[in-house]
Amino acid sequence: MATVVVENASIGEKSNNGCCGKGKGGPGYASPLEAMSGPRESLIYVTCIYSGTGTVKPDYLGTVDIDPSSKTYSKVIHRLPMPNIGDELHHSGWNACSSCHGDSSAARRFLVLPSLISGRIYAIDTVKNPRAPIFHKAVEPDEISGKTGLAYPHTAHCLASGDIMVSCLGDKNGSAEGNGFLLLDSEFNVKGRWEKPGHSPLFGYDFWYQPRHKTMISTSWGAPAAFTQGFNLQHVSDGLYGRHLHIYSWPEGEIKQTIDLGTSGLLPLEIRFLHDPSKDTGYVGCALSSNMVRFFKTPDGSWSHEVAVSVKPLKVKNWILPEMPGLITDFLMSLDDRYLYFVNWLHGDIRQYNIEDPKNPVLTGQVWVGGLIQKGSPVVVEADDGTTYQVDVPQVQGNRLRGGPQMIQLSLDGKRLYVTNSLFSKWDKQFYPEVIEKGSQMLQIDVDTEKGGLAINPNFYVDFGLEPEGPALAHEMRYPGGDCTSDIWV
Repeated sequence: MATVVVENASIGEKSNNGCCGKGKGGPGYASPLEAMSGPRESLIYVTCIYSGTGTVKPDYLGTVDIDPSSKTYSKVIHRLPMPNIGDELHHSGWNACSSCHGDSSAARRFLVLPSLISGRIYAIDTVKNPRAPIFHKAVEPDEISGKTGLAYPHTAHCLASGDIMVSCLGDKNGSAEGNGFLLLDSEFNVKGRWEKPGHSPLFGYDFWYQPRHKTMISTSWGAPAAFTQGFNLQHVSDGLYGRHLHIYSWPEGEIKQTIDLGTSGLLPLEIRFLHDPSKDTGYVGCALSSNMVRFFKTPDGSWSHEVAVSVKPLKVKNWILPEMPGLITDFLMSLDDRYLYFVNWLHGDIRQYNIEDPKNPVLTGQVWVGGLIQKGSPVVVEADDGTTYQVDVPQVQGNRLRGGPQMIQLSLDGKRLYVTNSLFSKWDKQFYPEVIEKGSQMLQIDVDTEKGGLAINPNFYVDFGLEPEGPALAHEMRYPGGDCTSDIWV
């Protein structure tokens, strides 16, 4: 067996004004508030998955028309199949974003598609024809693993240097000990690992950087050898899932602090700093504990945390466990840092909180769009008085909503929230087999940004069960011009 000689790399320096300089003309917007005044979204790219569904076809990037004035509104207007089978497309990012706004030589052109299972990373050209993106390049898993030991790529973020950083959740054997951060240059060449030797996290998943505080924080899902087999609660007790935040020096790549979130922070997944780059606080969604945890910098320069929102588990009958967690699998914040939105994938609701006081989020909106406790499900909730109940979930255009809300994306102005319902094929099959059989659905939620409130838009509905090659799973969503989960300001 060949020995992997791990290559390490540092984030490049950008000349020509630099992305952190005072230049302009680069991609994105000068500030989050400026981005809120950007043009209304008309297209959205959706990662669509056949891997793990039984359909032996390549995963593909779907383009959905989200312009209400268009004749093809709420329809998949283009499908770009990947060159390989079995990738499991998952999250997506950009080659350049608002972190490079000061660099006129940079351009948001390539959508970066890490493949969670195969380990490939695709670059898709969205500029030649935004409605019909084309394949540009694939970074093969053998090259990534051979040079860095990394596999299971997940989150991709564009950096101000022009480099692209991708979190990888393990080595090719599925061991979490092999996880870390991959650096690609602007041509999608493998540069090496970002973190310094000996500074890999305990587990990998998501990350977010806040350059003005010289900090990057990463989160912890679990060992690929565990989560790729489906969710097993025993694996949590066995230490195969994470509960830590890893605080790195930015851009140097040294772990400065590791925060153990304890039982209140099991499976910390998505993480976001507030969009205002001067702020030293943000949130992480802890899926299994179903808590939104706020992290923040303390006066002595270290980092701490507190539970900001807690979703109470429900006592249920006719399910695999006597209690059902909400399972917070995704969240985001409006670009003005006023509202936070998160999903409870198992319960089936989307929530809106006012976070103008980040320490004390206030629930301002809630809408049910599926879940395991909706009327017609075998699962019922047992109230404190012993009575049982289920929740009403409305039909959309005559269609029953299956699965639960999983990935969300917010319009730049904060008034429209888009929702898909696939988490990961193996977990979909375990918790929502109907989604595997009949495909995903995509919805749009109208948002009241004045008083707060959420409502399903009855005019928008995409059924991925009707796709030409058979029912598909829909996961991450991206606008061609960037959004509140792809762009970071420096």
